[in-house]
Amino acid sequence: MSTIALTELLGSPVIEASGVRCGRVRELVLTPAEDRIHISMLIVRTKKGDRVLPFSAVISLNGGVQASSAASDWSPPEAEGLFLLERDLLDQQIIDVHGRKVVRVNDVDLHPETSNGRVYLKIGSVDVGARGAIRRLLKGVVPMVALRAVLQRIPPRLIPWDFVDLIETDPARRVKLKISHERLAKLHPADIADIVERLAPDEREAVFQTLDQEVAAEALEEVQPRVQKSIVESLDYGRAAEIVEEMDPDAAADLLADLPEERTTEILKEMEPEERQEMTELLEFGENTAAGRMNTEYLALSAEASANDAIEALRNFEGGVETVSTIYLVDERGKLTGAVPLAKLILAKSDDKLLPLSMDPLISCHAGAREREVAALFDKYNLMTLPVVDDDGILTGVITSDDVISLLRAKL
Repeated sequence: MSTIALTELLGSPVIEASGVRCGRVRELVLTPAEDRIHISMLIVRTKKGDRVLPFSAVISLNGGVQASSAASDWSPPEAEGLFLLERDLLDQQIIDVHGRKVVRVNDVDLHPETSNGRVYLKIGSVDVGARGAIRRLLKGVVPMVALRAVLQRIPPRLIPWDFVDLIETDPARRVKLKISHERLAKLHPADIADIVERLAPDEREAVFQTLDQEVAAEALEEVQPRVQKSIVESLDYGRAAEIVEEMDPDAAADLLADLPEERTTEILKEMEPEERQEMTELLEFGENTAAGRMNTEYLALSAEASANDAIEALRNFEGGVETVSTIYLVDERGKLTGAVPLAKLILAKSDDKLLPLSMDPLISCHAGAREREVAALFDKYNLMTLPVVDDDGILTGVITSDDVISLLRAKL
């Protein structure tokens, strides 16, 4: 038998070493801390209550489960660190990291293997289609031979177990089961955001508690503002501060401005002093102004700098990649004097001065400019970035094209 459905195995008779039927399969168990793939034990319903049959004592799965030990040797189950397939997987939502979506599990396909005289049972895939649903619906109603004939006509919708990320809302169980979201973290932040938006509030919180803070920050920036706010409000202040610190400053300021004042204050207290000062300054600007949309992480060099200086600055820059399409030039007072596109820098010789490479005309906007003016400048000059200056022409921040896209999307 190459594949056994979980729902077929549940309820199967269990025969102990003496050849006597002693009960039926109630649950299949994983011990994720030790092995995420292979079934570690069965929970058997017997006349004396539930008992644990270690899978190492299973010698056959044909015609029921045959064990090499006596039922009297089997101990009562303990739930610590155990993942029960029927309870924790059937009818539960999981994340399909390959298909980048949230799906509900209808059944589980299991694969028996024999090695060195032992029988193993591993999870092959989860069934999220009609085949699994119909199998469960008609089990015990239609003879198994007829049911299998019907199921063969239904195309399977399977997700390999390697592409499944589990959602566990209980923090204690997450730790004991060693459930993380390493697979999810490898997706594009926009895909993570799409997935998160389809989850229930407690499931969103569970995901953001376990994601790396840099990944969490990138994904949070892609989430709709209403959901952003809900997620951050569900997290403790320390975790929220860790994520906000990793966000682009303009996005972080917009988010904090939408939160209740008390919560914003508490999150700011948990942030590092430098990031807290930056956020405090950004929060003072009007949300619908250029300053309220600008990013304070950008590359600015002296007007006397060379192409080689710019390359070194790029190597050491820790801000977002969206801001490095243009390198800005400032005088000794910080006044904006030029803007060099990255394309010109690539073509320049290492000792070429940057000022002659600057764009002409030099386009900028005042910190108090309204959003409509900002969008108009991007449209008119086909900009990738737009520098923001104060009353004295001092460079204070940069607006990027993705900021404008977010602005326009919010207006739709």
